[in-house]
Amino acid sequence: MSSWAAAPWRLGGCGGFRRASRRAGSSLAGGGERAARLSDLLRSSERDGAPGEEAAAARRERRPPREGTVLLFPGQGSHFVGMGRGLLRYPGVRDMYRLAEKVLGYDLLSLCLEGPRAELDRTRHCQPAVFVASLAAVEKLNHRQPDVLESCVAAAGYSVGEFAALVFAGAMDFAEALYAVKVRAEAMQKASEAVPSGMLSVIGRPEANYKFACLEARRHCESLGIENPVCEISNYLFPDSRVIAGHLQALKFLQENARKYYFTRTKMLPVSGAFHTRLMEPAVEPLAEVLKCIEIQKPLICVYSNVDSKKYMHSKHIQKLLVKQIVSPVLWEQTMHSVYERKQGTEFPYTYEVGPGKQLGAILKKCNLKAWRQYSHVDVSKDEEILGRATLLKASPAAALSQGNLDAALASPRSRRCSGEQSVLEGASWLVKHRKLLLHRKFIRALFALCL
Repeated sequence: MSSWAAAPWRLGGCGGFRRASRRAGSSLAGGGERAARLSDLLRSSERDGAPGEEAAAARRERRPPREGTVLLFPGQGSHFVGMGRGLLRYPGVRDMYRLAEKVLGYDLLSLCLEGPRAELDRTRHCQPAVFVASLAAVEKLNHRQPDVLESCVAAAGYSVGEFAALVFAGAMDFAEALYAVKVRAEAMQKASEAVPSGMLSVIGRPEANYKFACLEARRHCESLGIENPVCEISNYLFPDSRVIAGHLQALKFLQENARKYYFTRTKMLPVSGAFHTRLMEPAVEPLAEVLKCIEIQKPLICVYSNVDSKKYMHSKHIQKLLVKQIVSPVLWEQTMHSVYERKQGTEFPYTYEVGPGKQLGAILKKCNLKAWRQYSHVDVSKDEEILGRATLLKASPAAALSQGNLDAALASPRSRRCSGEQSVLEGASWLVKHRKLLLHRKFIRALFALCL
């Protein structure tokens, strides 16, 4: 994917992540003039740059493993109030949130930054929030390390994170995928409210038999008069770790009998329903209907499905499995094995988790320690460049000037006493936004001398 660097990833006036002008008439929110998107640029570069057999050979060319990168997109449960704060200064991010507000009908950015937590925790809100924050994190990664996107060879997303992975891979339009996530989240919220249900995270010994435990939990529910009870594995996280979902009575039974089933630790997850089980069947049809109205293309890089841990092959395949995923267990452990499977002695690619939280990195460490050693996380709540500058602000003006850092000199504590700035971070923000308005070095040094 060497032409990726030349393809503008970021939004251009809310036009990024979209199909070209041939899709300008979309009925979904966010229509209008469409900027040329990544897939069109890649295809045109293949046509123009390497005709005939040369183009085919270029497409068949493989990168050495260490030169390739893998992107992992988190899912629901990784969200937190304040996510996105470290992304807003990067080009296109605010445009993404403005477009999201049009599609969703509410101010997603304010909800992410300020909460309240109870509202952000709701399925109908947190799924779109994680989706947008993850793609905004890609924008940050593109700004700081554009070569990572250029050399990306594979992507995978956890649950709703699959939609972000598919948008990144050029298979879906940003606005249309967000609309599908909106419908999915609202339908899953409604389904979860119909039956008292939840999800239980379990870590067990090697001898633990999760399916037998679920069977006995269902029998317990039947003894309580619950018809057709649900209790089944909904997520395969890493060896000896599962998420079991179903009726609350079944989950309570498993917690009370944890020692009997060789469970070493159990914890209820802060979600409102039994996701990825047949209790979510009411959400299948709404998502299926909206996906029929969305143009889906074959991904430009490998994207792995949660349903079978294999690569998506074509648009119909994507449409089918995204619907099936709602009522099927997330095979994340198996997906990690598929992504990182390689011959002995072969190097592992660099992996980046783009989005809130570091849960996928922690799981990767349990699944494949060697692959995890090449793992990095793109923070969505903090901006490392601003933090680095803020650290310098604690230095004295003289020390800052000796390092040639006028920003730190102006915003240091002694200089702030002269300029009346309120805080270190406010001073840093002002300097970042108005760098071009700083006076000549000689004049600033003279001003600084007056403050001593």
